[in-house]
Amino acid sequence: MKRAFDVLMATAGILFLSPVLILLAVLIRINLGAPVFFQQTRPGLQGRPFNLYKFRTMTDERDSSGNLLPDGQRLTKLGRFLRSASLDELPQLFNVLKGEMSIVGPRPLYMKYLSYYTEHEKKRHTVRPGITGWAQIHGRNHLPWDERLALDVWYAENHTLRLDLDILAKTFWQVLRKDGVASNTDEVEPDMDQERRNRQADLNLNCSR
Repeated sequence: MKRAFDVLMATAGILFLSPVLILLAVLIRINLGAPVFFQQTRPGLQGRPFNLYKFRTMTDERDSSGNLLPDGQRLTKLGRFLRSASLDELPQLFNVLKGEMSIVGPRPLYMKYLSYYTEHEKKRHTVRPGITGWAQIHGRNHLPWDERLALDVWYAENHTLRLDLDILAKTFWQVLRKDGVASNTDEVEPDMDQERRNRQADLNLNCSR
């Protein structure tokens, strides 16, 4: 039933929003050039990798050594608008149609985080990742990692169609109010792998004293 709901919502969303999708693609092509879409490998159901689609929001500017500049320096004015309005996420409707994502579910995080989850937190991968989710309506990127992952696991263990509809309704109002949206996540969200490495280092230091 959840999969049928996903296909119905994704198909309706793509058809209804097709003029918006085309307009945004043209604006990005004019302002940033090709490619229009950003793709990145993320873990999906059972941790299996897939290519996540987003509208591109940053340039490819590099320093004198050829390294990409920090995200905040490459994020364009158009990109900030797309992120603040969550419009950069719209191409993920195609991920939903392909069966790689769900409309509602835990957000797909980075592949590099996989080895840092606890056994309990790995349960977040027992459902398809979503465009929006339980953690997203409770603070999004502003939540501490432990709390955010705990909310993901709670959803994986308790999800229902009624809960999905409630999350969608609350997401809609959050997007309209731009509540809890960070256009540059680096400013509010530390890397989980670095945070947990630091925590383990502190524990090891305390144990050695």
